[in-house]
Amino acid sequence: MENLAQLEALCERLYNSQDSAERAHAENTLKCFSVNTDYISQCQYILENALTPYALMLASSSLLKQVTDHSLALNLRLDIWSYIFNYLATRGPKLQPFVTASLIQLLCRVTKFGWFDDERFRDVVKESANFLSQGTSEHYAIGLKILNQLVSEMNQPNPGLPSTHHRRVACSFRDQSLFQIFQMSLTSLRHLQSDVASRLQELALSLAHKCLSFDFVGTSIDESSEEFGTVQIPSSWRPLLEDSSTLQIFFDYYSITKAPLSKEALECLVRLASVRRSLFVNDAARSKFLAHLMTGTKEILQSGQGLADHDNYHEYCRLLGRFRVNYQLSELVNVEGYSDWIRLVAEFTLKSLQSWQWASSSVYYLLGLWSRLVSSVPYLKGDAPSLLDEFVPKITESFLTSRFNSVQVGFPDDLSENPLDNVELLQDQLDCFPYLCRFQYESSGSYVINMMEPVLQSYTEKARLQTCDKNELSIIEAKLTWVVHIIAAILKTKQCTGCSMESQEVLDAELSARVLQLINVTDSGLHSQRYGEVSKQRLDRAILTFFQHFRKSYVGDQAMHSSKQLYARLSELLGLHDHLLLLNVIVGKIATNLKCYTESEQVIDHTLSLFLELASGYMTGKLLLKLDTVKFIIANHTREHFPFLEEYRCSRSRTTFYYTIGWLIFMEDSPIKFKSSMEPLLQVFVSLESTPDAVFRTDAVKYALIGLMRDLRGIAMATNSRRTYGLLFDWLYPVHMPLILKGITHWTDTPEVTTPLLKFMAEFVLNKAQRLTFDSSSPNGILLFREVSKLIVAYGTRILSLPNPADIYAFKYKGIWISLTILARGLAGNYVNFGVFELYGDRALSDALDIALKMTLSIPLADILAFRKPLIWCKL
Repeated sequence: MENLAQLEALCERLYNSQDSAERAHAENTLKCFSVNTDYISQCQYILENALTPYALMLASSSLLKQVTDHSLALNLRLDIWSYIFNYLATRGPKLQPFVTASLIQLLCRVTKFGWFDDERFRDVVKESANFLSQGTSEHYAIGLKILNQLVSEMNQPNPGLPSTHHRRVACSFRDQSLFQIFQMSLTSLRHLQSDVASRLQELALSLAHKCLSFDFVGTSIDESSEEFGTVQIPSSWRPLLEDSSTLQIFFDYYSITKAPLSKEALECLVRLASVRRSLFVNDAARSKFLAHLMTGTKEILQSGQGLADHDNYHEYCRLLGRFRVNYQLSELVNVEGYSDWIRLVAEFTLKSLQSWQWASSSVYYLLGLWSRLVSSVPYLKGDAPSLLDEFVPKITESFLTSRFNSVQVGFPDDLSENPLDNVELLQDQLDCFPYLCRFQYESSGSYVINMMEPVLQSYTEKARLQTCDKNELSIIEAKLTWVVHIIAAILKTKQCTGCSMESQEVLDAELSARVLQLINVTDSGLHSQRYGEVSKQRLDRAILTFFQHFRKSYVGDQAMHSSKQLYARLSELLGLHDHLLLLNVIVGKIATNLKCYTESEQVIDHTLSLFLELASGYMTGKLLLKLDTVKFIIANHTREHFPFLEEYRCSRSRTTFYYTIGWLIFMEDSPIKFKSSMEPLLQVFVSLESTPDAVFRTDAVKYALIGLMRDLRGIAMATNSRRTYGLLFDWLYPVHMPLILKGITHWTDTPEVTTPLLKFMAEFVLNKAQRLTFDSSSPNGILLFREVSKLIVAYGTRILSLPNPADIYAFKYKGIWISLTILARGLAGNYVNFGVFELYGDRALSDALDIALKMTLSIPLADILAFRKPLIWCKL
């Protein structure tokens, strides 16, 4: 580097140039500062003499990389540490913010890496405090920034530091310095409370929040999630937490600031509300702390200040939600002013439910609070009234009404914008709501029925018409979808608080009867023409969800001999007096969906998931075999009867479909039944086997082969015993195995064909549950491995000769990974004596190993590290 001016020009191009080639040249030229330790002294020279902030940034970031990547001498690190402190004290107020931030990060990194090497590094808090006492706001800000970065640095792992060493440093820092830093943040907040310099207030609030968010016990809390565990504040912090001014300062800051500062204050309160119960020495101290929290939250509700801001609103809902985690209902009711607090929270909840579109992501915390409260009612002792009887029914009714109102907005069919398609949000709300509904189930159940019946009646009437307004029908279907989801959630949750189990069963039957009546309407008349409509698909998915929860509660293997009251009432209402009749209704809906939905992959997947649940249950599976509909499905699983099998977008669903059929077939110990059930697949084999090589590369053959391999994989997945596997093996080998080899040789360059084909073979050779156990005199194990060898060699030799495309993983590496998986399973299956191959001069084993090594070695090391699945086999 000839002179400093030239370096400054390079730095400016590095950080500012729009030309990528120019930036790359500058980066390559300046790389030596961050790689070569001999340039550390030159970095100091740049900091002393450079005039542009970009050169200063280069020096700072280079030193940071040097400290992180190299084991520098202790004296050198101490010199850097002292130099940066002095540099910030003398020149810090005049530096650009990004330079200051980089220097502070360097300072904190050096501190962390040297924490156990020299006690002088542990004076970082004392040195930072000097900035707070220098009297200028610029120095005060630098001091707060250092402390903020220090807590963050100590709380997160670093690439250059082993995790065990990081945890040792973090624990030592927690025990020696963190409490002092938190005290400094509180002192700063009090000092700055009347200051108009919001930037300093923001830094002080941020520091307090970082201290309270510290990973005290090494649990690595995921801050991206909406929930976190109890905050395990050390016992040494107890006097500060029991001091009422600690809580109050954050309530004060919420009242005197605006977003985002007010949100930060609420975040600190959320953390404080989550403090472990055992921190307090006795119930009186904990009750005092709880009373202060309730008073503060009540005052916010009374004034409504700040809640018009969405971030504040959401954080406040989280704060209320923490009451359900850390405090019992018995504690809340004994706090003075509980009745006013619970009334205000109820009013706030009702307003939130009415403002569902604005507060939909926040309602989860409120419903969670109320569900926890009503769940605690049976354990409530004493005479203090909970007042839940007064408020919970109103909240239940408001929730139901708000769901109906939401559909009037007319959301578009875009799945990302409709609340009914936001699966996570829907589940969050409906997981909590049933507890409220069952709290006073008689009134809540009646309210649900009263809301549903007029809509159901209107839907029934429109089924008799030839034409109807499409938007009107969509709104009706959306309302019914909400009700069905709600009823499904209620059936999923069993809690007896307000009435006996017998009466709950009767109410469950009343609600279920309405959904079962709805099913008769959805697939008849005008509605039978609406399978392509998104609103109809949503409704059918909701019905499937209802069946899943109903089955687990009243039809599953654990409920076969219970639920007498439910079936007695269903018999009165619909004539469904036992499990078999109800199963017939469920299977009828499954069959209808499989016949009528050809383009909705979601509905097909949901339907098949329910079908598989029924088939895989021991008792329910036996009952299914008695139903004519199931017998028809087993005997006629063709595209003529189930058009979705012909739809390529649903081809992945075929595996689940045939997995379920396989379950049902193998429940009957009958080779004749198996062969007759496989007749549709046999016809596909015969058709493909008779196709001349000249036309084997047509689309018709391609899609037939893809479907056949997915179907066979499903059947193979269902073979869980030596007997059932033997039926499939004898059916396939040796007659049909040549087609599989032919498919891999003709379609090697087409992953859509090779992937399902290889995945079938990977399942076919897997010796799960010892299903691949042949007689001692049987050569089947050896013959099977020979087929494996032929397949792998045929695929491997061809795929290695093909050029690499852009998407190399999908085109080549995925197939190689599955091929290696097939070989690994064949080698580990314990059904082949591999010495036989050497004894008889058979090269099946050596050829398979040879091509496997060639495929593995064909992958560059960088790609092996990037694509982990091939690497897994390499480790084997």
